[in-house]
Amino acid sequence: MNITLRFFASVRETVKVSQETATVPPSVTTVAALRTHLASRGGAWAEALAPERALRMAFNQVMCDADTRLTDGCEVAFFPPVTGG
Repeated sequence: MNITLRFFASVRETVKVSQETATVPPSVTTVAALRTHLASRGGAWAEALAPERALRMAFNQVMCDADTRLTDGCEVAFFPPVTGG
């Protein structure tokens, strides 16, 4: 499955990439599995996408939860929570 990945704010700064197209294995079927798969790259990826790190996610530009199922050609974005004041 081919997907577009987008990274914002501190996630982008840590992994040093803002967007990429990736081919993921058939076992990666949800946003949570994608996060784990990307973190397995190690180094900065493991740091930015660590399970204990609070992150927001979007699927095709709509906020989603970790159980959202991936589809071929979809876009998934990762970014830190935003606070306002």
